[in-house]
Amino acid sequence: MLRIIKENDMVHANTESFEDVLIRHGRWLEREAPRVLQLNLGKMCNLACVHCHVGAGPTRTEIMTRETMERILDWVEENPMPVAELTGGAPEMFPYFRELVDRLTRRGIQVMDRCNLTILLQPGYEDMAEFLKKHRVEIVASMPCYSAENVNAQRGNGVFDGSIEALRMLNRLGYGVEEGLPLHLVYNPNGAFLPPDQRELEAAYKRELKAHFGVRFHSLFCLANLPVSRFASYLKRRGKYEEYLQLLKDNFNPGSVDGLMCRNTISVDWMGRVYDCDFNQQMEMHTGFEGDPQFLWEVDLRRWKQTEIRTGPHCFGCTAGQGSSCGGALT
Repeated sequence: MLRIIKENDMVHANTESFEDVLIRHGRWLEREAPRVLQLNLGKMCNLACVHCHVGAGPTRTEIMTRETMERILDWVEENPMPVAELTGGAPEMFPYFRELVDRLTRRGIQVMDRCNLTILLQPGYEDMAEFLKKHRVEIVASMPCYSAENVNAQRGNGVFDGSIEALRMLNRLGYGVEEGLPLHLVYNPNGAFLPPDQRELEAAYKRELKAHFGVRFHSLFCLANLPVSRFASYLKRRGKYEEYLQLLKDNFNPGSVDGLMCRNTISVDWMGRVYDCDFNQQMEMHTGFEGDPQFLWEVDLRRWKQTEIRTGPHCFGCTAGQGSSCGGALT
């Protein structure tokens, strides 16, 4: 059993820490052999969504360098993993995105693109959808609702119409229609509440998007909003930060622990530094020692399973209700 680091400076004085709650329920976090290499290619994005835990946007300049990409690919050559998840920002805005996808897929790695859909319509990206199809890239696309009002409130005016146009284009290419071209949508609540039942919401999404727009997709992933970065600021401005944290803690689901992404994922930021998950990455809770970050090319997978998983109050977001991970609900 692994010891869990408790972030004492981040825990509200009047509540149990995530570590305390795990112990009370007789649960613990233990690493499995990693199967997902999650690469955050930078914070550049053509959108600035309210719920974005990365704080990405058009004015952000953080982006991975070619040197860092090469060092990551050298490590992957020696440590092949089944899945590479490319995220951002808008990962497609990474200058070497196409080269990275090509070199990963030639190694037999399944590539997953965390796509905001609207980037596929931007000048210079008009053929990106065809490129993704050519490499059989799995697309996981943000679509926080099937109504224009809710989507535009979270992501900006006009984003819903652009997303529908992009989804139709992907459908014409076979995405969401053919089994070999997976297209999944991601739901995030548009406020300080938990996602509804994933199966019921997926059925509603499929019914509404097909009936009104002719859009098809394979699966819906329901993700809780975690109280970090831009969403944490949103909560604090409205005086709801502590209330939302308590909501997450009150809905702790011990059955979600086994499926948490931190158990089988290595998350890497745009500088090559390693984290347990994308949320720890935004909290700068790296896996290094004595305050120094650890870089991917320093990771020895034989020792990885013995390293400690770092936790904080935001971890309650992944274990509340149905549970929440990059692949949606956990229970």
